[in-house]
Amino acid sequence: MTKILGVIGGSGIYEIDGMENPEWISVESTYGEPSDDLLIGEVDGLKIVFLPRHGRGHKIPPSKINYRANIDALKRAGVTDLVSVSACGSFQEELSPGTFVLVDQFIDRTFAREKSFFGKGCVAHVPMADPVSPLLVDRLEKAAQAQDIPHQRGGTYLCMEGPQFSTRAESFMYRQWGCDVIGMTNMPEAKLAREAEICYASVAMVTDYDCWHEDHRDVDIEQIIKTLHNNSASAQRLVAHLASDFPKEHEACPFGSDKVLDVSIITAPEARDPELMKKLDAVAGRIL
Repeated sequence: MTKILGVIGGSGIYEIDGMENPEWISVESTYGEPSDDLLIGEVDGLKIVFLPRHGRGHKIPPSKINYRANIDALKRAGVTDLVSVSACGSFQEELSPGTFVLVDQFIDRTFAREKSFFGKGCVAHVPMADPVSPLLVDRLEKAAQAQDIPHQRGGTYLCMEGPQFSTRAESFMYRQWGCDVIGMTNMPEAKLAREAEICYASVAMVTDYDCWHEDHRDVDIEQIIKTLHNNSASAQRLVAHLASDFPKEHEACPFGSDKVLDVSIITAPEARDPELMKKLDAVAGRIL
């Protein structure tokens, strides 16, 4: 299978620099409208599909993003491996602004979002114990090292609903839970990527210390925006290096995320809802 790299850009990242033959293409989804058109092109001969999570100009807040349509559209574009890039706050002193965290775990505290492609008429339960693809993280780590980007491999990302930032009590509680970073967008994105059998990895770019820190008692939007610009430049270098060193053929995921529906769909074929089956034509077409 030919590998197609997908990139979802978060706050401050609305396109991919250095892309050859770039073209914005509208992709229809059976789950509604994606955040934006897809930017499709090549970097060093590797096909890349880019989607700005909040839309160009940052016009969609976290709770209003159509996560299902975004992942469905990327699947329809042939994406096999997906890198999520997003801004986040830090709960750890050593994870200072400008550090990239290659996340390996999530805690989902969202409550106002559609979290599954499946439902009444076709039930599926995908495993999420290991929510990211280790091979994809290996290559991201190698790219970060090559570009001298401060980074940490591994970390727990707490996804809050937003759009408001945490209270101080919440910030202290999440630190006590052992979380490393906090953001508003990686869930249910990671869950939906797993359901769509797309290998997924998350790069959380630290912009601030949240409000737990003695010297940073409030989240400062002006400082966040300044750090966002710096992080965006680093993220562009990271993606460019990743693409230049990426294998052209898809490698099987050690955790089986690219074949997960083989063991996840519970509903008997004769009991499945035909209308839901039509909506699942891209996400679960391989198995259904």
